[in-house]
Amino acid sequence: MVLPREPEPPPILRLSGISKAFGPLRANDGISLELARGEVLALLGENGAGKSTLVSILFGHYVADAGTIEVDGRPLPPGQPKAALAAGIGMVHQHFTLADNLSVLDNVMLGTEPLWQPFSRRAAARAQLLDAAQRFGLHVAPDARVADLSVGERQRVEILKALVSFGRKRGARILILDEPTAVLTPQESESLFATLAQMVAQGLAIIFISHKLDEVLRVSNRIAVLRAGKLVAVLPAAGASKAALAGAMVGRSIAPPVKRRHVPGAVVCELPASGLALRAGEVLAIAGVAGNGQQALAEVLCGEGAGGVLFDGRTLAPSPRAFVAAGIARIPEDRHAVGVVGELPLWENAVLERYASPAFARGGVIRRGPARAFAQGLIERFDVRGGGLETPVRSLSGGNMQKLILGRALSAGTPKLIVANQPTWGLDIGAVAYVHQQLLDACAAGAALLLISEDLDEIFAMADRIAVIHHGRLGPARATADWTLGEIGLAMAGSGAGWG
Repeated sequence: MVLPREPEPPPILRLSGISKAFGPLRANDGISLELARGEVLALLGENGAGKSTLVSILFGHYVADAGTIEVDGRPLPPGQPKAALAAGIGMVHQHFTLADNLSVLDNVMLGTEPLWQPFSRRAAARAQLLDAAQRFGLHVAPDARVADLSVGERQRVEILKALVSFGRKRGARILILDEPTAVLTPQESESLFATLAQMVAQGLAIIFISHKLDEVLRVSNRIAVLRAGKLVAVLPAAGASKAALAGAMVGRSIAPPVKRRHVPGAVVCELPASGLALRAGEVLAIAGVAGNGQQALAEVLCGEGAGGVLFDGRTLAPSPRAFVAAGIARIPEDRHAVGVVGELPLWENAVLERYASPAFARGGVIRRGPARAFAQGLIERFDVRGGGLETPVRSLSGGNMQKLILGRALSAGTPKLIVANQPTWGLDIGAVAYVHQQLLDACAAGAALLLISEDLDEIFAMADRIAVIHHGRLGPARATADWTLGEIGLAMAGSGAGWG
């Protein structure tokens, strides 16, 4: 006698035929996905593949043009974040949304009580917070001020805000994590992974968005890949490879950057106040958690700080124009606000740092012919896509905008020094490989590269030497081979051998 099989439980989340267009751009094109209880589903894709649009529809920020969403078999009303929260959908954004001047408990309670309520239920909220913190291993002090917490502790508070059901019928049962390890030390990332394991063991379902393929393979059960708005692959994480995932994301194989062997040359730039020295042909990387002084260091080395920079043995005047004229190429962290002028056309942005040079101006008037010819050559050499010379730069994708900035920095000949601050932030895997190769080629031609990055994979792949910055203090630079991941994580937290 054959016993009947137990029916499989229905998925906690079902997306059916989700489509969304913005004018001629089809951001989502008939996407159907399911998520089971206690499952981690990773969502991969290049910039512009449709990931952000899809989760924005799920969380009620956008309304789909077509398709339906069901939670526990019940339709989810479109375009209503409150309905998503009520259904148990929580989201932890890459950039935290906490009030620094308030306590942990106040942040969790924020917006959960009506203004007309004559009393506050702080005791009940505290009990729920402590219960969730214990169950999921998210230990925080309820009365601690958020401004005094580490980055990892702040992330725990963000997750607890989603999990605690105070003020709602239920806490999150479906949790969306957007680049959750982007600003964490390796030790904090390990703590997060342990927390995720506890969550899924208790039935929580997680959508995990990350560009770090090692992490995706480690934490997920299944992986969904989007490309150009379409769902192109859904596969189990077990047995998947980084190369296969990268190929699915971009639709082609990606050659890893080639780092050529070289002997560092003479010192080209020094910052005596911090002990920083860069040699021709080498990559010196600065690691650290966001907000520890990286931006100030980059500004000083780009001519925007108080001075004190020795370049080729002489002190440079603290002026961006003087630094550019001396042969220092700048790739700023904020490509939109600092790297380009969005309303100007592509050709003007291409000559923005040297528009007054004799090559592009005469008598104070820009020579449009040479400037446009230079811009066209830059477009072709660096494969800048998304429009012609008259296209406003604001309409370019992040990857193509970064190619433009990179091309502007490298097209006037090999610079003596490149200051690259988060050069691949937010870029897809194909654009990252391209940017890395261009920077390594410039170093092979004799440029010194200061790489400021929060991505340790990028740092270990690119750097000859690594120094860690913490609370504005720069530790000693050591050969990359002399660092371990654990040591660099401790140094990023302000302790360990990285300061000896």
